[in-house]
Amino acid sequence: MAITAQMVKELREATGAGPLDCKKALEQNNGDVAKAIEYLREKGLARAAKKLSSGRTMNEGIIETYQHFNGRLGVIVEVNCETDFVANTERFRTFARDIALHIANLGPEYIKREDVPEAVVEAERQLQLRRALEEGKPQHVAEKIVEGRMNKFYEELVLMEQPFIKDESKTIAQLLSEVVADVGESIEIRRFARFALGEGNQGDSNEEE
Repeated sequence: MAITAQMVKELREATGAGPLDCKKALEQNNGDVAKAIEYLREKGLARAAKKLSSGRTMNEGIIETYQHFNGRLGVIVEVNCETDFVANTERFRTFARDIALHIANLGPEYIKREDVPEAVVEAERQLQLRRALEEGKPQHVAEKIVEGRMNKFYEELVLMEQPFIKDESKTIAQLLSEVVADVGESIEIRRFARFALGEGNQGDSNEEE
């Protein structure tokens, strides 16, 4: 199928991708726009994964805040990117606002699984193993059950592993990858603090001295 300039233009408007990428996507998918969009999305997410693991410097960004309507709950979150250009885009700022809202409502305590202290992880693992054994499960079965329960444990505590409050079909980690693919830069949720009146600090995460 011949790829026309109009087809490329329409795909660019739909995805924001460059003209050469759009032309290639249409060629790879025989002019099917829906498949071309998915192709570009997957390509963008692949690039995002490389950016997220490349150790790029992220000194720009925003300090976003959220306060519940009754003033009894508040969140401060720092989200970093590579350039002030991206920091000022609506996509990036919307992401930061969404993260603050999510933290306020779901109350994670850590950003990444690696941030959870080993002592906390081990204590939970032993607790779940003891419970599984008390339920009469054989040792090898109990250990498999524990792995599933530990994933649930991380989902409750770790921001990146929680289902996004506005779309539970994706985790915060998946949402982050999508935003990185959209803006073309590495992004990092660096630290956050969540305050609830009468409770004490519930989420002072990755705070540097």
